[in-house]
Amino acid sequence: MSQSVNDQASAEPVPAWQEVDTPRGPGRLRVYPAASEGGLGLLLSHGAGTGVDTVDLLALAAALPARGFTVALFEQPWRTAGRKVATAPPTLDEGLIAAAAYWGHRGLLVVGGRSAGARSATRCATGLAALGCLALSFPLHPPGKPDKSRVEELVGAGVPTLVVQGERDSMGHPEEFPAGTELIVVPAADHGMRVPKRAAVGQEQAMAAMVQQVEAWLQRLTAAPGSLSTAD
Repeated sequence: MSQSVNDQASAEPVPAWQEVDTPRGPGRLRVYPAASEGGLGLLLSHGAGTGVDTVDLLALAAALPARGFTVALFEQPWRTAGRKVATAPPTLDEGLIAAAAYWGHRGLLVVGGRSAGARSATRCATGLAALGCLALSFPLHPPGKPDKSRVEELVGAGVPTLVVQGERDSMGHPEEFPAGTELIVVPAADHGMRVPKRAAVGQEQAMAAMVQQVEAWLQRLTAAPGSLSTAD
């Protein structure tokens, strides 16, 4: 019998936190290593109202190392300090850049995150010489304010970018993204990637399908670097 994402996560010991010095104070990094060194590393940060313990980040960290990809989850300094409100966007970029430097992953790097972390990743990807960018729950606009678009950050990432978006995300429905965006839609999911109990596909199945599609994208990215086009 196959294990669920949660079963996989509970079956493996949780890696210890590593303190990361940043210009905004200490953050923390938790690295889930792949079996072999030197492969692709995925550096992910969290959103403005949550930490790294969200269903999507944990699902990726639980499953991808067994498939050859190291996952590092970065906790921003404001969260490490116990504050409830995120600091300004430029400070998130400083934290992410410091985390990448501290980690010093020796293989190919994909940078990403969820919500505010996804925005930060699109802004930092080129400077970090990332192979690609993984944008989970990209906040295309504030809820109910489609006129305040952040699409320029997404299309300006400068590297192949995959968006993973919930079907019911109030900060950007999948159909709102520009043509040419490479997009995984999580059925019935909201901005937090939460799937209601009444949905046709349950939470575990939705996350398992998401992980499988992200893995396929990473495999294509590493098989032929540069072959996945960036957004127009």
